[in-house]
Amino acid sequence: MPESPEKLARQNIDAALILAGWVVQDAKAANISAGRGVAVREFPLKRGHGYADYLLYVDGRAAGVVEAKKEGDPLTGVEIQSEKYSVGMPSALPTWFRPLPFLYESTGVETQFTNRFDPVPRSRRVFSFHRPETLASWLAASAQPEHPEHEELLPSTLRSRIQLLPPLEPKGLWEAQFKAVTNLEHSLKQDRPRALIQMATGSGKTFTAVTASYRLIKHADAKRVLFLVDRANLGRQALKEFQHYATPDDGRKFTELYNVQHLLSNKVDPVARVTISTIQRLYAMLKGEELAEEDEELSQFDAPAAFREPVPVAYNPNVPIEFFDIVFIDEAHRSIYSVWRQVLEYFDAHLIGLTATPSKATFGFFNQNLVMEYGHRQAVPFFHRSICEARYWSGTRVS
Repeated sequence: MPESPEKLARQNIDAALILAGWVVQDAKAANISAGRGVAVREFPLKRGHGYADYLLYVDGRAAGVVEAKKEGDPLTGVEIQSEKYSVGMPSALPTWFRPLPFLYESTGVETQFTNRFDPVPRSRRVFSFHRPETLASWLAASAQPEHPEHEELLPSTLRSRIQLLPPLEPKGLWEAQFKAVTNLEHSLKQDRPRALIQMATGSGKTFTAVTASYRLIKHADAKRVLFLVDRANLGRQALKEFQHYATPDDGRKFTELYNVQHLLSNKVDPVARVTISTIQRLYAMLKGEELAEEDEELSQFDAPAAFREPVPVAYNPNVPIEFFDIVFIDEAHRSIYSVWRQVLEYFDAHLIGLTATPSKATFGFFNQNLVMEYGHRQAVPFFHRSICEARYWSGTRVS
């Protein structure tokens, strides 16, 4: 007899939680000291609140809930039910906060997540569950006592810290770059998960991304930024841009302050704040496989259509969904969405596209959120003026 949809969903949720590092137990035999993160099935709540499908314990205290639905059920609006569970904790239950801060809804195939520590909490789709140690770090940062010696502590979530970004100084930036970074940060403060920057070739798209990365790391404490390309030579160019970037504060190079890794294997440097990778290598890393360097030289976009099949992605506990905070996608106009879409959507991160020539598919993928439009027609007069000024100051006759 085939499994019921409800039971199959629970089995898939169990498996996803276990892969993400959770110990899954029944309420009648629960041992909340069995691991750093323990997910207790069918936990009884206060009268009138029913049962939580899963109660999540972190370091021995309740921190979140998971509402289970069968596959195919829409998750939109289900966070209201999860919220009801989160406020129905028995009074004697040890908790981190009341109401509980972390709310998940899942069918075992689709999952969404709400973090109450965000400035404007709202549900968002995630590939899978966060690891217990990640939730523990958010809890610890939010539970710091309010004493003068802790005044320098930043909010626990990136979305909260982004709200504290200082105004951008225009010095050292072209007008288009200044506008692109300013508009991008405005979009991030609105908590828009995807943004597209359209800038003509030669107008400094990568420099713009480096500037934004520096500010997000320095002022918002972004833990890891991924700069994603679709062929190796673009990765080498991006690395040079990071290496040559002089920070606006004291002129030191970006790489003097933060580690930047050009990924040439499936091992990410744990202290790297920026990782540059081809999407092919990232996919191999998620699969736990090595990739020959020559396989990165040709863009998948240039391959015959027969070889551009969508790639399946499964959760990799060595590369959890929270591994990167920000993902820049270079050459985002290329037809990567049908082939690499699951790779791009794997991380619980803000996705930022860079392109000179967006397609309809590009606009669609980035939710029509075009934060900067600086096309060829706008760029040509600027470049001509720049060349004329350079020739004037060098004494060269301008034609």
